[in-house]
Amino acid sequence: MNKYFKIFKTYFIITFGLFINTIGWTAFVIPHKIVGGGLSGLSSLINYMTGFPIGLGYLIMNIFLILISIKIIGAQFGIKTIYGILGTSAFISVFETVFKTPVLQDEFMSVILGGALIGSGIGIVFSQGGSTGGTDIIAMIITKYKDISPGKLLLMFDVIIISSSYFLFGSAEKIIYGIVTMAVSSYAVDMILEGNKQSAQFFIFSEKYEIIAERISRELARGVTVIKGTGWYTKADKHIVMVIVRKNEIPFVMNIVHQEDDTAFISQGSVMGVYGKGFEEFKKRK
Repeated sequence: MNKYFKIFKTYFIITFGLFINTIGWTAFVIPHKIVGGGLSGLSSLINYMTGFPIGLGYLIMNIFLILISIKIIGAQFGIKTIYGILGTSAFISVFETVFKTPVLQDEFMSVILGGALIGSGIGIVFSQGGSTGGTDIIAMIITKYKDISPGKLLLMFDVIIISSSYFLFGSAEKIIYGIVTMAVSSYAVDMILEGNKQSAQFFIFSEKYEIIAERISRELARGVTVIKGTGWYTKADKHIVMVIVRKNEIPFVMNIVHQEDDTAFISQGSVMGVYGKGFEEFKKRK
């Protein structure tokens, strides 16, 4: 039963991400005839030229990439990709008939909000091992083997697609709006994906270091290191508790320290890219 609940939860979160992503496109970006990146942007560009439905165009162009993703990344990823593509196509097909006019008349605010929604949706889908198709698949394949920001990869692909809109509109302003949309989107993707990886490093100076270290180790199940040092002013021996925890565990560490020694001296710093047991795994590099 637990297994099926996890599957349901995964696909529910993916669906939510797809919903947010397509709202960003159809309610804020597409009505202003702004070309974004990825196959969604390419589909909208074709729509502006021919009137061909965006959702259907998006689906057709993704068919070939589905087979590639299954072969390289695996069948499980392929199933989620198919689901993501079908879901995105369905949502776009529905919402492009609903949002005939933009929700906001101001183009700049539309690209900011639209980009934030697009990136947040993609990030949520990525976090569950899924994809919305198109250039997202390429980014996921590369980041599987290289420790490269998926947001930066998507931005590079998107600039090429967005720049091609100049041949249709002959407007540099439209290109700028498209780039801003994707820049905000890429930033949102990284915030969703990398935000979960943010950690905090504590250096705790306290006479009750043994109790504090023991409680952190036992209650948070985190590795703790006690470092021997010397207070240079007093020339007295000191013991420093060093521990790295997830961002959401920061309040628990603070509570433990204050409960045991409210005179303790604490140094806290934000760290990213913590690799090892209990944190992130090393990615393969070529």
